[in-house]
Amino acid sequence: MTDHQLANLQVFLVEPSHTQQQIISHFLHDCEINDITCVQSGAELFERLQHSRPDLIISSMYLPDMTGVELVHALRNDDASYEMAFLLISSETNIKYLEPIRQAGAIAILPKPFTRQALETALHSTLEYVRPEKLNLTHLDIEDLRVLLVDDSEFSLKYLTKVFENIGIYQIVTAHDGKQGLQLFNQQYFDLVVTDYNMPEMDGLQLVDHIRNHPERGSVPILMVTSEQNQNRLAAIEKSEVSAILDKPFEATSIKRLLINLLN
Repeated sequence: MTDHQLANLQVFLVEPSHTQQQIISHFLHDCEINDITCVQSGAELFERLQHSRPDLIISSMYLPDMTGVELVHALRNDDASYEMAFLLISSETNIKYLEPIRQAGAIAILPKPFTRQALETALHSTLEYVRPEKLNLTHLDIEDLRVLLVDDSEFSLKYLTKVFENIGIYQIVTAHDGKQGLQLFNQQYFDLVVTDYNMPEMDGLQLVDHIRNHPERGSVPILMVTSEQNQNRLAAIEKSEVSAILDKPFEATSIKRLLINLLN
């Protein structure tokens, strides 16, 4: 993706601080993005969305009328806007506030202050998301792949489904926890399993363990997508028999790269 392509992105920036609006807009201009609409509140954003559909919504965490969490949840609950790319720029570090953003399928979460390189990476991820290119696999027809997505977050399932459809995978079955995921795995054939870690009933590691002990299909590639921050739990994931691990939020290019490695 080139900077010339970035120039075609339309951005809505939700930021109550005029100074921060100027700083972020300056960075966006440096990345060749000039179609920027600045608003100061969630209500003003949703009023604008009735008339225009941007490629990317950039928001701070604390707005006059709602938080960034409430904003992204409102977007994801709206049929017309739930697929929109969302980027959070915030100095917030509390996991309690950042975790719902990760689960809702953010393109990225950038700290304040952020670097131009970090913003460019997030913008290229946005391009991958809104103007996707199908994945080409050497020995497989991408449209024949059957994928099982397991995540207890409805928002995350929707986002993951969109990402996989973007790269040409349409045979997708979803499960809302590890227990349901295992039942589906035992009933149907899948070429790939993508699972979250933290889930009720049965977590991702337990699901991986059950799948690996399947008498016939225990070698299926398993991708774990997680926002886990606890080092002990991360170490347990790394020692497990998952094929690959991907952090939330992730770049669409990362999914493509991993799938090429796993499925070729």
